[in-house]
Amino acid sequence: MKNNSFEEISEQLKAARSILLFTHINMDGDAIGSAVAMCKVLRNMGKECYVLLEDNISDNLLFLDNGYCTKDQSIIDTPDVSMCLDCGDVGRFPKREEKFMTGKVSICVDHHATTDPFCAYNYIDPGAAATGELVYKLINTMGATIDKEIGEALFAAITTDTGNFQYSNTTKETHCIVASLYDAGIDSNYVSVQIYETVRMEKLMLKNRALGTLTMAADGKFAMAYVDQKMLAETGAKMEESEGIVSELRSIAGVQIAAFLKEDSRKVIKVSLRAKTEGDVSAISTQFNGGGHKKAAGCTMHCSLAEAMEQIKTASLENLAEYDK
Repeated sequence: MKNNSFEEISEQLKAARSILLFTHINMDGDAIGSAVAMCKVLRNMGKECYVLLEDNISDNLLFLDNGYCTKDQSIIDTPDVSMCLDCGDVGRFPKREEKFMTGKVSICVDHHATTDPFCAYNYIDPGAAATGELVYKLINTMGATIDKEIGEALFAAITTDTGNFQYSNTTKETHCIVASLYDAGIDSNYVSVQIYETVRMEKLMLKNRALGTLTMAADGKFAMAYVDQKMLAETGAKMEESEGIVSELRSIAGVQIAAFLKEDSRKVIKVSLRAKTEGDVSAISTQFNGGGHKKAAGCTMHCSLAEAMEQIKTASLENLAEYDK
């Protein structure tokens, strides 16, 4: 796979008058943070630019959206550029795929190892800790200024995808990039409080119910739990408030692979997978047409919750067995 250069991508963005930004459904901090940062940079350059969504932003990330995001697909009729960030597969934004294809030029900037180039211009770096790192480099290549708001969006992107700088994808470069954001005047404490310490009681109730479904296997190396629609109804929580539970499962001593399943509907199950030191969860997710990284991946399964749990458990145990050889 050969990437385009940031210079080539910069030239396309500078030449465009209208740009629509796309990211994956069930947006995490890296997705929305990268998109908001890019959107403001382009607006500062006089471009017409929006982040086009098809689902809601989770409550703890809403502070990033200061009029950048929309669900109105007619807001730009035919964009000069359609650009996807933190997402390298149109299947990850199914209700916006047709709109993405109306762009005169397509661009993808992503850091997922399972991404295959599909745009006219691509920059995919699985070695980057977050797409926010790549957007930071692109912004600098464009010669644009990173102000406080852009810096805080990038900080949100990077802190969330590195597990607040705890995950193995965190590098010296990660810290150097974040250090430079302080020069833009970011308030990291404000961002961290918004992301990590603005929790509804309903979320805690849901987390309690979900952890009550915990099952273990492979001598404690595999942990799995789930949230179903009944739990949501009984706690009053939103499905997006189950975000982060998979990391709780991975944090259990001895666990190497954690799986968290979310019953979106009777026959649609969304699966989050995490690995610690052993295991390759991207290999597991690709078995079910998903994707991601070696230590963090996901997929959507079209079957019952019970069937999904059995299939994910089997695939996970097989993956762990490879590390025991």
